[in-house]
Amino acid sequence: MKAIKLKFITPKTALYIVAAFIIISSCKTDGIDKTKITSSMDIPAHVEMKAILTSPPNVPPPTADRVAKKLIVDMEILEQEGELTNGVKYVYWTFGGTVPGSFIRTKIGDEVEFHLKNHPDNKLPHNIDLHAVTGPGGGAESSFVAPGHEKVFSFKVLNPGLYVYHCATAPVGMHIANGMYGLILVEPEEGLSPVDKEYYVMQGDFYTKGKHGDRGLQPFDMQKAVDEDADYVVFNGSVGALTGDNALTANVGETVRLYVGNGGPNLVSSFHVIGEIFDKVHVEGGDLINENVQTTLIPAGGAAIVEFKVEVPGSFILVDHSIFRAFNKGALGMLKVEGEENEKVYSGEQRDDIYLPEGGGIQTMPSTNEIPESEIPAKSMAERMEFGKQIYMQTCFACHLGEGQGIAHAFPPLANSDYLNADVTRAIDIVLNGKSGEITVNGEKYNSVMTAQNLSDEEIANVLTYVYNSWGNSKKEVTPAMVKAVRSGN
Repeated sequence: MKAIKLKFITPKTALYIVAAFIIISSCKTDGIDKTKITSSMDIPAHVEMKAILTSPPNVPPPTADRVAKKLIVDMEILEQEGELTNGVKYVYWTFGGTVPGSFIRTKIGDEVEFHLKNHPDNKLPHNIDLHAVTGPGGGAESSFVAPGHEKVFSFKVLNPGLYVYHCATAPVGMHIANGMYGLILVEPEEGLSPVDKEYYVMQGDFYTKGKHGDRGLQPFDMQKAVDEDADYVVFNGSVGALTGDNALTANVGETVRLYVGNGGPNLVSSFHVIGEIFDKVHVEGGDLINENVQTTLIPAGGAAIVEFKVEVPGSFILVDHSIFRAFNKGALGMLKVEGEENEKVYSGEQRDDIYLPEGGGIQTMPSTNEIPESEIPAKSMAERMEFGKQIYMQTCFACHLGEGQGIAHAFPPLANSDYLNADVTRAIDIVLNGKSGEITVNGEKYNSVMTAQNLSDEEIANVLTYVYNSWGNSKKEVTPAMVKAVRSGN
């Protein structure tokens, strides 16, 4: 028997073998041989999982470093009545019962099995066109579904980004205008970088038979939609959807990421957060990143991802900076930030000096001799409060904010206000005729301007009743007769 000669491996050779093993192993993750993957189409989907869908402004948890899955998306179409603004009802057509529809979060390489159900109580057929889909109609051709039926189709997500989905049943514009849109996120293989807070915000324009603020159930107006004459431009389906108790929240020092979409159907959004600068913007929801951005343009049927770190506390207002849409049609939201002040970043008012340049004129209040017609009178205190809140959100919110807290050193608070509660006749007169010059409210001096408001007696009675019965005030009820008496000088 011939003896076997053993050959020992030198340390240098062993190092080469280990290095080669590491290189080979790195090409295989979770059983995937990455050397054989040449495009996102080649990424295999592993076990099946059900997608977590969330209602706005919430988003599902990040995909992080999970591998591609067979992702089951189960979505129901619902036609249901909701409130567009206080006293204004509207029948929304929805994906998942909300406007915008449920947020869908996927990972590059996922194989999505989409179940689209049309509730049997609905009146119309619908479908879905997902801009993240590579295929006929973005899925619309495969998903046309009648009430009481369910359609199932599948697709593979090939391109990372933030995409709009919407109904594409004829007339397409009408289905979108009634609220049938949402966002689907396709995360890259490595996932998105971690942030502290993530929110879902989507703009849309609405067209009603009645004019802005007309109460009752308002049907869709096709001619206004064709003319692109929107009565309402809103975030997340209604006026005030992101204000008051529904405001977004964060803490000083946190990084906030907003997934912002624009369902349209017509208007482009000039998205801006007052008092913040976007550190990063994923332009049009894609790979291109712009930095240090003040306002980003989001087309109808488009999206953007914006990120910023909040450095100081306060109320930061989200707007479409086509600014009359924000303060007159509803495209306005709020981010409330809590935490310690940082005077190195923002000091607040330091002094208030008198400035009287030579030749300067005396400031006068804008006025009009036109008295607007009174609207349908409130039939109860509850209705007066409801209608008053509507006027407040349209007219007073920008200066006095959602809870009457005002803006420090600029606009006085209406909440628990000694100045307001001391004299209701004076309050009516200020709304009618405006006010300029210095006043003292709750021990603080304010020297600013409030313009006269072109409101009817009924509207002034409603909004002042709402203010007096909110935020710790005296609970007075103001009537149209009281307003008429002040207007006439009696």
